Amino acid sequence: MKGTTTLLERKKAPAIVDAVNFHLQLKAADQFTLRNGVEVYAVNAGAEEVLSLEWVFFAGNWQEEQNLVAASANFLLRNGTSARTAFQINEHFEYYGSYLNRACYNETATITLHCLNKHIHELLPVVKELIVDSIMPEEELAIYKQNMKQRLKVSLKKSDFVASRLIDVYLYGEQHPYGKYSKAEDFDSLQREQLLKFYDEYYRNGKLILFAAGKIPANLEALLNEHFGDLPNKPVTLKEIKPVTAAEKKFRITNDPEGVQGSIRIARPFPNRHHPDFIKVQVLNALLGGFFGSRLMSNIREDKGYTYGIHSYLQNHIHDSAWMISTEAGKDVCEATIAEVYKEMKDLREELVDEEELLLVRNYMMGGILGDLDGPFQIIARWKNIVLNGLDEQYFYNSINTIKTISAEEIQILAQQYLNPDDFYELVVV
Repeated sequence: MKGTTTLLERKKAPAIVDAVNFHLQLKAADQFTLRNGVEVYAVNAGAEEVLSLEWVFFAGNWQEEQNLVAASANFLLRNGTSARTAFQINEHFEYYGSYLNRACYNETATITLHCLNKHIHELLPVVKELIVDSIMPEEELAIYKQNMKQRLKVSLKKSDFVASRLIDVYLYGEQHPYGKYSKAEDFDSLQREQLLKFYDEYYRNGKLILFAAGKIPANLEALLNEHFGDLPNKPVTLKEIKPVTAAEKKFRITNDPEGVQGSIRIARPFPNRHHPDFIKVQVLNALLGGFFGSRLMSNIREDKGYTYGIHSYLQNHIHDSAWMISTEAGKDVCEATIAEVYKEMKDLREELVDEEELLLVRNYMMGGILGDLDGPFQIIARWKNIVLNGLDEQYFYNSINTIKTISAEEIQILAQQYLNPDDFYELVVV
C-alpha cells in the first residue's frame, strides 16, 4: 500500500485562535510536610536537569522593631558562618554552577537556590549552614552599611526613586511596613546584635515554607527532611498594623531644581485579593493602563507624546493594597499628563467599552497567564502567590473565568465605583 503525503497549503495563513478560547490549567503542585511541620510545594516538570528551591521565612520588615533590621539580616545571611567566610560561601556555590540569592519583602524573606539537580547533595548542607549558623561578621556589616548609604545617596537624586517612596508614605503612613523607607541614619544605627537577634527568632527558630520546581529528584522529601526537618519551625503571628493615610491628597515636590523631568504617581488605597472585586478590577486596570495597548498608553504616549511609557497596576501586597498609576514626563507637561489620566477615568465611568477593545484586553490577559505557565519555575511562582496570600487553586480558575466573562456593563460599574479622582493621591516629583 502506498502512503499518502499531505502537502502544506503555503498560500493560506493558518487559523488564528484567540487566547481567550484557550483552556488553561494550572499544573498541580505535589504537597508534603517535613517531620517538623514545614510545608513543601513541588512542581515536577521541565526537560532540563535543573532545580530551583526557595526557602520562605516570615521574616519581612513587618516583624522588625527597627527600620532596616529585616532587610539587613537577610542580606548578611550569606556573608559568613562559623566555618566559612563570605568568599568561601560564594566560591562553593559557584564551583557547582549554582546561583544562591536572598531577598526581603514586607511579610516574608527568602533564600533561593538554582542548580543542576545532580549537585543538590553538595549544596543543601551549606544552605542549612546559612540558616542555623550565620554569624554576620562586624566587618561585613560595616561594608554593607557603607555600600548601602552610597547607593541611597545616588538614588535620592532620582525623581522616580523619591516619588515611589513618598507615594507609599501617603497611602500607608511612614510607620507602616508598606510605607516606611530607608534613611542614611537608619543604616548608621544598625547593630550586629540586633541583626543576630532577629535572625535567631525569624530564621533559625522561625516559620518556614519550601517551594521546589524543575526535575525533582526522587529522594527530595528525604533530603529535605535530612537537612531541614529538625528546624524548630515555630509559628509566627503577624501583628495587625493599620494604614494611616495622609489627610492631604495633592503633592508637588522639587527634588532637583535643575531637573527637566517629573515623576508622577497617582494612587488610591484598594482591598487585597480576598475582596470580590479584586479580580474584576484587574480587567479594568488592563483597559486603563495595564499593557502597551491600554488607553493611557494610547493617549498619553502615542497621541500626546508626553511620556515614553505610563502604567497602572494593583500593588502586590498581602494585606492592604493600592491601585497605582506611574509615569515620568517632562516637567512642563506633568499637569497636562495628570489631566489626561483623569479624562481616561471619566471616559471609563461614562461610556461602555466596545467588544473589540474588550476582546483585545481579554486576549492580552489570557496570553499573559499562558506565558506564566511556561515552565516549572513560572508555575511554582503561581503556587507561591496562591499559598502566601492564603488562597486556593480555585482562585486561578476564578481569574480565568472573570477575564472571559466580565461584561462591559460590569466594567463601567467598577469604574464608577473606583475611578473617582477625589479618591486618588496625586504626586509630582521634579
